[in-house]
Amino acid sequence: MSDLGRVVGLLGGHRRWIVLGAALSVAAILSNVALMALSAYLISRAALVTNVAELALAITGVRVLAISRAAFRYLERYATHAATFRILTELRVWFYRSIEPLAPAGLVDRRSGDLLARIVADIETLQDLYVRVVVPPVAAVLAAAVVCLAVAAIDPGVALVLLVGLVAVGVGLPLLSQVRSRRPAAAFVASRAELNARLVDEVQGIADLTAFGADEVHRRETLAAGDALDVAAQRLASVRGADGGARTLLIGFTTVAILAVAIPLVAAGRIEGVLLAALPLAAIASFEAVQPLTLSLQLLGTGRSAAGRLFELIEAPPQVVDPEAAGPPPTTFDIDVRGLSFGYEAGGPLVLDDMSFSVPSGSTLAVVGPSGSGKSTLVNLLLRFWDFGIGDIRIGGCDIRRLSGDQVRALIGVVSQEVHLFDSSIRDNLALADPDVTDARIREVCEAVQLDLFVASLREGYRTMIGENGIRLSGGERQRLAIARAMIKDAPILVLDEATANLDVATEERLMEDIGPFMASRTTLLITHRPALARLADAVLVVEDGKAARHGRGS
Repeated sequence: MSDLGRVVGLLGGHRRWIVLGAALSVAAILSNVALMALSAYLISRAALVTNVAELALAITGVRVLAISRAAFRYLERYATHAATFRILTELRVWFYRSIEPLAPAGLVDRRSGDLLARIVADIETLQDLYVRVVVPPVAAVLAAAVVCLAVAAIDPGVALVLLVGLVAVGVGLPLLSQVRSRRPAAAFVASRAELNARLVDEVQGIADLTAFGADEVHRRETLAAGDALDVAAQRLASVRGADGGARTLLIGFTTVAILAVAIPLVAAGRIEGVLLAALPLAAIASFEAVQPLTLSLQLLGTGRSAAGRLFELIEAPPQVVDPEAAGPPPTTFDIDVRGLSFGYEAGGPLVLDDMSFSVPSGSTLAVVGPSGSGKSTLVNLLLRFWDFGIGDIRIGGCDIRRLSGDQVRALIGVVSQEVHLFDSSIRDNLALADPDVTDARIREVCEAVQLDLFVASLREGYRTMIGENGIRLSGGERQRLAIARAMIKDAPILVLDEATANLDVATEERLMEDIGPFMASRTTLLITHRPALARLADAVLVVEDGKAARHGRGS
């Protein structure tokens, strides 16, 4: 099954909406055809009668059809768009849940702008599948069949001419358009993704680009990406413009052909003269059913490219695979690492080489060593962000590979040097660790991490918005907020990965003293460059070149 077919398969839960939308679309089209035909009949008939009463039924019919056409079109738009928004939501949730197991190992080499393009622009492209790709062909076939049968009841020859015109406009022209738009559609989707990725890079790195004088170079590259998108869009537009002109010509030729067939029939008395205007106007109105099919096939091309980009990411093999039947979580929280070796690339250099150490439950181990020695990698493996093949990591005697990633991460509270904060309030960022946390608990932990006085100085207190990634906070305030969040999570294992790197020495000492009681009841990994902090631990592990150079008591 194609990628696009698999996406369409996801719409199975919305079959009722699809059927309802198609039925209402058919009703709206048939109401319009009947209105045009009856209007032409009424005008022609009015020229032949002297008693208005003879036209009463036709006049009433025109009024009813005019109202019903508008009502059916409104209901069809309401039903299809309501379904589209539901489908759009479902697709985004489906995509997020599909890529979540890939994070972070499977997404580390992906550009954030490209991921944004996939989850926003590519999925928005797929929303057209329902309104413009799935429903129109169904409605076109049903409406065209009803109109052709009705015309055939008047004269089969006229119906045949109309059928040929409908097939030419609804099938021949869209197929030709699809062939012509396939490459421009794929180029459009790829160019849009590249432009989005560059724009995100430029916005996020604008300060550094300006500081290093590289903003002009990056701007030219972004403009070039924009030009490429414009070229692809112009090619698509030219295809659609040519199709629009060809469609209008075919409708005109069909109308003339119907008149050419109908006029001799009227002259021979085989059909009533009042139908001479009704037949071509009904034919013109019936093309409303097949006109969207050209756009449907063009959107099918962009939808195929967008679906391919989604599945290309989703089908990437996860770096970490949860066991089919996860074991029970541990009841004690000592950490035991034995013979651990790991490299980020198969056959590449080892980041950790035969690492072994242990942390008794409730004690603190300081992990020290130069940058790049493997300290943060050790944390990533402990959290099951990456999987390892050699050695063991056990928590409470349980091999973490026999637990699901969620089970392992529920046991661990982490504060890293590069903490991510959301563009929300201080309270919302703290409540991320526990949605049910009370205001009293929030004030308690903020007091413990020396954040309470700062929050008290803010006009809106804990409701203060902190900006994207906490841009309105200083580095030290961001770190204290991250520590407070880990304390609210209240996990039995605490990992502090350079958590106080942005604090001055005096503030760091006071903070570590204040959170000492919290650490005392937890198994703690204290990763740091500062010897003063290492002396606070029960034991020290010195890491050099991915190896445990020394493992001993703290001082």
